[in-house]
Amino acid sequence: MLATSTYIDLALLDPECLPEVPELTSITMAELHQGVAMAKDDRTRAARTEKLAAALVEFEPLPFDGEAAARFGTMVSLTLAAGRDPKPRRVDLMIAAVASTRGTPLYTRNEVNFTALAEVLTVVAV
Repeated sequence: MLATSTYIDLALLDPECLPEVPELTSITMAELHQGVAMAKDDRTRAARTEKLAAALVEFEPLPFDGEAAARFGTMVSLTLAAGRDPKPRRVDLMIAAVASTRGTPLYTRNEVNFTALAEVLTVVAV
């Protein structure tokens, strides 16, 4: 599973460090749509629209379902137990919950956001 940051930086990454069959979640798709909507200028909006369009063509996003919602709660608890605030990581934790319930490693550029989740999630820093 690719975290949003990983998908955005995909062209910069060594393909050998990525999963053979990459997947995205519906949460990442939502973040890509948000990026287009929040672009501050036409050039940024065009680049983000192109990246979103490629994702829409290349991926069938995995949903954030009931099982992922339950795992999200577990991840929030683990984050709090580690003395960290889950609020700024909510979206990251939702993506991680989808990966976790499917037994899929999460490939991310921001591994620090997933501190203390080792018992329920395999994180691969790229």
